[in-house]
Amino acid sequence: MKNLPIGVFDSGMGGISVLREIKKLMPNEDYIYYGDSKNIPYGKKTKEELEKICLEIGDYFVNRGVKSIVIACNTATSAVVDKFRSRYKIPIIGIEPALKPAVQMYESGKIVVLATEVTLKEKKFNSLMNQYRGEAEILKIPAPRLVTVVESGITQGVEAEESIKELFKDININEISSIVLGCTHYIFLRNAIKKALGENVKLIDGGYGTAHNLKTILSSMDMLSNNDTNGCVEVVNSSEDESKIELSYKLLNI
Repeated sequence: MKNLPIGVFDSGMGGISVLREIKKLMPNEDYIYYGDSKNIPYGKKTKEELEKICLEIGDYFVNRGVKSIVIACNTATSAVVDKFRSRYKIPIIGIEPALKPAVQMYESGKIVVLATEVTLKEKKFNSLMNQYRGEAEILKIPAPRLVTVVESGITQGVEAEESIKELFKDININEISSIVLGCTHYIFLRNAIKKALGENVKLIDGGYGTAHNLKTILSSMDMLSNNDTNGCVEVVNSSEDESKIELSYKLLNI
């Protein structure tokens, strides 16, 4: 059981950003990464559609014999994490917008949460947001275009920067305290966001917290690998476009 792989999935290549953090923390583990680029964007789908899609991926992982599943997608976590935990008898780790650390470091101004429409509408996120509503002004901005940009392999340059500027065209950036990157795709746009909005903007994501949570849970269950060499990563993608796999490996090694 200890040396079984860990399954990680996302709507496409965004979850690679979470896998990078996990791999840094647990380099001796083996991983299977499933990018569901065929069904992207998750943010435009109904909850029922997402449940069907994600449960098929969950079943795939279980049939592959993973010891844990990481839902490295805010949208999918909002829609299916409870279903996964009732269906599968292995540790299930989800991810959510890193609003708590943003509030903890809050001083003044507005906290912007960039995410998909589904994440921002879900009860799970709005319950989280309501916990902190009295402590900070929180602004929700849906940003589906940024997912498409990253899936196209664009993480910097004019197109990326213009897509970001468009989101903030009616907002005074000097009034922003921090920006929560509530979709794992957006993390690959860190440099582009800084160029578009200024170097002083604080960017916060949940990748490290998710990795740390996974390690804590596996350790408590005595499920950490006892391999003394670096583990391997297998990338699978639902799309017939083989370049998606190639790009995923490239993003993993940045």
